[in-house]
Amino acid sequence: MTAHHAKATHPVLVGLGIMLIAFNMRPALTTIGPLLNDIRAETGLTAAGAAVLTTLPVFCLGLACALGPWVIRRFGPDWGVLLAVVVVALGSVLRGLGGLAGTGALATLFLGACLAAAGIGLSGVLLPGLVKRDFPRHAGPMTGLYTMILCLGAATGAGIVVPMAHGLGGGWPLALSLWALPCLVAALVWAPLAMRGSGLHRSTTGRPPWRDRVAWQVTGFMGLQSSLAYIVFGWLPAVLQARGLSAVDAGFVTSIMSLGQAPSALLVPTLASRARDQRPFVVGLVVLCAAVFAGLALGPRGLVPVLAILLGVSLGGLFGLGLTIIVLRARNAEAAAGLSILSQGVGYTFASLGPLGFGLAHDASGGWEWPTALFVAIASGSLLCGLGAGRDRQVGIAPRRAERA
Repeated sequence: MTAHHAKATHPVLVGLGIMLIAFNMRPALTTIGPLLNDIRAETGLTAAGAAVLTTLPVFCLGLACALGPWVIRRFGPDWGVLLAVVVVALGSVLRGLGGLAGTGALATLFLGACLAAAGIGLSGVLLPGLVKRDFPRHAGPMTGLYTMILCLGAATGAGIVVPMAHGLGGGWPLALSLWALPCLVAALVWAPLAMRGSGLHRSTTGRPPWRDRVAWQVTGFMGLQSSLAYIVFGWLPAVLQARGLSAVDAGFVTSIMSLGQAPSALLVPTLASRARDQRPFVVGLVVLCAAVFAGLALGPRGLVPVLAILLGVSLGGLFGLGLTIIVLRARNAEAAAGLSILSQGVGYTFASLGPLGFGLAHDASGGWEWPTALFVAIASGSLLCGLGAGRDRQVGIAPRRAERA
């Protein structure tokens, strides 16, 4: 069966499969934080161990992106996505088994968290190429849609994992393990597509464009804006509690922020894909993100709810814009796969350093002025890279040729 026939016959199934995969690309990362106090109380995990548990998976997410070329050559992207979501399911189960086995099996908890993150990283670098291949005329809206679903998955995981732990009677181990179920549902829907074979051949490498200047600008933008998001995910509740909010209120505000990402994650890619130049979107979203976070950390407390929503809008828009730029800067599906591997692999690896640096700045200063200054500095770097990545050029094509096209 040809790629054209598979795409023409099953566009709804392809779209549904992509959305289900996207839903499972964040809960494994957002369900640990809300349960961290319970995990530490039951296992004796130290503060340093807790920091590693929240940082190491993000690092593994980036490293897993390097497997993209080998997976495409060996299995093809369709089978690669199926493999990735099964790995996320396995990692989710292992996280719970680490708790059920007692304090001596903390290594299983860490292994499961890293394995789930690796599956997320692998699926993340393969999906842009699939969107470019199967929806070439609607790449922007499809990117926005699956980014919105990804944000909703993150918010769902963070919002219901604590009620799951307390309401189902199995505590945090069961709550973490049950996130394997939506992964298995996604795998069942995606499996027929992988079996039919609908796209890139195994010989397609999706080779990262290591020597291309535009590719590195895209990588810098993707990594630095992701670093901003991981700082917010990891530290916003602590910042809000230091401002005088209770733990419950801080969690509620964080949930509002997460939900605020969904609309912009859908709208920004759709609008940005219709423009020849994405730099205005880069400037507006980065400046908004930096200003709003500074307001949350240092500004009037009465503005916290409104600022939290605006922070979510900026972060969701930036993430969707980053994925859209990957698709727009690539000539075809193979180039999109290679650029995705580079920008997300290297980008996420360095993004994991953002939360660590933010925490070190807080420890060194005892307040939030230095960490906020670091946040603004990272945002400034994201802006500079985005001004290059947002231009109407494509990877592997000289500027003059791109302009004539």
